[in-house]
Amino acid sequence: MSGELLRVDVGDLTFDVRADGPADGRPVVLLHGFPQSSACWAAVTPRLAQAGLRTYAVDQLGYSPGARPLDVDSYALANLAQVTADLMTAMDVPVADVVGHDWGATAAWALAAWHMDRVRSLTAVSVPHPTAFTTAWRSDPEQQERSAYIRLFWQAGRAEEVLLADDARRLRRMFGSDSGWAVPAEAVDEYVALLSAPGALTAALNWYRAMSSGTPVDDVTVPTTYVWSDADVAIGRIAAEGCAEYVTGDYRFVELGGVSHWVPEEAPDRLAVAVLDRVAST
Repeated sequence: MSGELLRVDVGDLTFDVRADGPADGRPVVLLHGFPQSSACWAAVTPRLAQAGLRTYAVDQLGYSPGARPLDVDSYALANLAQVTADLMTAMDVPVADVVGHDWGATAAWALAAWHMDRVRSLTAVSVPHPTAFTTAWRSDPEQQERSAYIRLFWQAGRAEEVLLADDARRLRRMFGSDSGWAVPAEAVDEYVALLSAPGALTAALNWYRAMSSGTPVDDVTVPTTYVWSDADVAIGRIAAEGCAEYVTGDYRFVELGGVSHWVPEEAPDRLAVAVLDRVAST
């Protein structure tokens, strides 16, 4: 992945951040999900940089080797939002256009809800507003079936064993789609190597283990685009279309046909267009 590798201290944590684009460009913070890293944005950031934006692709809490707390509570959503805000401060980025995919989208929703002064615009990819997801999970049998894998991820020790067995066969299978492999093999190898390091997979799974609907996420008031793909195996249409109910600012729903969950790698051009359109709107 091209760009400049930064190491940014936030208290006793050190985050790896991949920066690209002109130093004086409008800042865009990119947040990846599970089970990936900042490398998932490799095909998106050149398009944003070419448009004059300064991108900061973060290896998130638990994924950066220097930012891997052991306790599950560190991965609670309110803390993930606070850590992201603190990271922006440490990078001298007071406000940014924020883009998140998968769990990165969830963190971005929380940042926009609870730290709206730090978010100029939001582009959330694949995962809708947390309340839209929770509502669908409780009421939609299809979404319950799609999310059944989470129950394995909650099982400390067992999930790690299952996902890493046989050269991480099950972890690798997550990146497939009905039409083939959505993520390049070399990228999958990189993600598996990252999560095979001692403690890394546990830290990544702690995002799931800290999940709670006990702290409702506020409606989002900032200009927002939600990008969903109709071949996503994890998020169904009811959750996706329900997202609009929890955004009070300008809202756009972008549906990508025939694209799997791994939007940044499978449809980088279309995603970049959605991001640039949202940035231009503000």
